[in-house]
Amino acid sequence: MEFKDNIPIYFQIEQYLYRQIAMGKLKAGEKIPSVRKLALELTVNVNTVQRALQEMNAQQILYTKRGEGNFVTEDTELLAKTKQSLIDNELDEFVQNMEKLGVKRQNLASTLEDYLKRSKDHE
Repeated sequence: MEFKDNIPIYFQIEQYLYRQIAMGKLKAGEKIPSVRKLALELTVNVNTVQRALQEMNAQQILYTKRGEGNFVTEDTELLAKTKQSLIDNELDEFVQNMEKLGVKRQNLASTLEDYLKRSKDHE
């Protein structure tokens, strides 16, 4: 994973884990990798991973079973809201980038439709 310099690493780890959950790579009730394993995988300090997991526990996306580790919440409504939040963030970024390129909001849908038609032709 490549980290951006202008965003705290623990926050980027949180976002990475949220994406893993939203994409179904980590499922409701599933144990997530240990702090040490995540730190090795992501090549970051154990304390940084621990901070990310603490934040996710505070938001109730994860819960801890003493002696067993961290698990993804089984609250499907919370997971759905989290996924929608990720989608909204992506769309916000997309809209902002399109506006910077001079595409007006009222033209976004048609611009996207045109793109999807063109990209379908290349499949």
